[in-house]
This record gives sequence, C-alpha cells and structure tokens, in this order.
Amino acid sequence: MNGTFTSQLAYAMAALYILLGVVSTGVGLALGSRTSQLRDQVNAWWFIFPVVSCGLLLYPVGAPLLALIICALAARELAPYCGAGATRFRLAAFASLAAAVLCGSLLPAAVPAAFALAGVAAAGYLWRARAPGALPWLLFAVTCCGISFVPAFVQLPFGPRANLAWLFYLFILTALNDIAQFTSGKLFGKQKIVPRISPQKTWQGLLGGVLVSVLLSLALGSYLGLGSAPWLAAIALLLSVGGFAGDVMFSAAKRTLGIKDFSRLIPGHGGMLDRADSLVVTAPLLYLLLHLR
Repeated sequence: MNGTFTSQLAYAMAALYILLGVVSTGVGLALGSRTSQLRDQVNAWWFIFPVVSCGLLLYPVGAPLLALIICALAARELAPYCGAGATRFRLAAFASLAAAVLCGSLLPAAVPAAFALAGVAAAGYLWRARAPGALPWLLFAVTCCGISFVPAFVQLPFGPRANLAWLFYLFILTALNDIAQFTSGKLFGKQKIVPRISPQKTWQGLLGGVLVSVLLSLALGSYLGLGSAPWLAAIALLLSVGGFAGDVMFSAAKRTLGIKDFSRLIPGHGGMLDRADSLVVTAPLLYLLLHLR
C-alpha cells in the first residue's frame, strides 16, 4: 500500500474522531449535568473506535483479530443463558469461531459461510424443537455466520488498497448509522416501527440513519475512490436498512431471554453483541453487493 493512501486513511480516521468529539461536546453542552442514555451512547464510542482503528491499522492481520474478539466476547456473553450446558457451549463456541475466522481469512467467503449456515440450520432446528438453551446457540451461529465475512474482505479481488478501504467503509458506515438512528430516534422519534420488540425504534430514527449513511457514503466513498455516487447511495441505503434489521433481530432475542443488554462490557452500550448486531448483517450484505457489482 502506498503512502498516499495511508495518509488518506489516516486523515479520514482523524476526521471521524473530530466528528465524534464535536458530537460528544454538543450533547454534553445540551444536557448539562443531567444523566442521559444519549450521552452514554455517544461517549461509549470512545471505547469502541480505538479498538476498530487498531484492527484497521494492523491490516491484514487486524481483520481476523477483530472477528475473533467480537465472536469470543459474544460466546462469553451468551454462555450464561445456556444453563447447565454453559461449559459445553463455551468449548464448542470457541472451536467454531476459530474455524470460521480461519476459513474466512484463508478461503473464499462461500466456504466459511456454508459451514456457518449449517450451524445456523442446526441451531434453528434446536430452537424450533424448544430444546433448552437453544436460543444462545442460534444467536452465536448467526453471529459467526455474519462476522466470518469480516476477514473475508481481505480476500476481495480488488487489491490490498481497495480491500482495506472497503473494510474501513464497512465499520464506519455501520457504526455511524447506529449512532444516527439512535440520536434521530431520541430527538425526533414519534411513530414506532416494532413496539412489541423494541419500543425505541421509530420511523424517524430509521430515516435519520438512512440520511446520514447516504451522506457519509457519498463523502467517504468519493474521498477513497470507491465508486460512483448512485452506487454509493444505493449501498448506504441497503446497509442502513440491513443494520436496522440486525438490531431488531437481536432485540427480539433479548426480549425472549428477558434481558435489556447482553452484558455491561461497554459503559452506556451494554455488551459486544449489543453493538455487533448490525455488523452481523451489514458485513455479509456488503460483501455480497461488492461481488454483484
């Protein structure tokens, strides 16, 4: 990778940290000394962005490392809901995630995806049969299936520079779409979309996320030379809706388990699965869109 592209990526990262700083400051000034979920949600990204930044800076090794971290923490968060089978779940989960990440790093994404989908099918069968602890198995299988595409971005046929650019695009668009949907919903949300699953999800929040995602996609995609404006806008629209679908899917699972968050790992944000739920959908979706282009 040449120095010019490295500088471009560094400038883009710096701009995102500045944007996060401006948003954090603005929310702090608007709320004063009051405690607020909005303040916690925004400030929590100061814990998440540095981890993602390190993974991108360590490319290509950083991609499978990020996938391992996400899946390992997901296994840790889901194990307590497996009851007596928690130990067995941990062992099987760690073996599965290692295999999925290794396959995603070394082989075309269709291979790890096929294994992961087989795991989803098996876990789905257990869930339909109402087997004890089946839901955590299903959630972990779905998570492995989606996150196994993160290291697969290294194997895209566009070359190291473009592959890294698309990986950066994936993480940033997914993260800022989440922030925009939550913020828009808090500030302007009135009409609920799925009140029985996630009462905080509103049409205004979804539309706010789509708008911010499209604008960000146009700016970032143009800056990194990823494609034409109509193509970038279409990707942003699909990823925004996909991220929303992932969020709702995991919210439904939490409601079934009777919990608010999967853990308290990230202050103001809950657990890793509370943040990676959108990425579980957006990673394979973007990978598929890039191959259909």
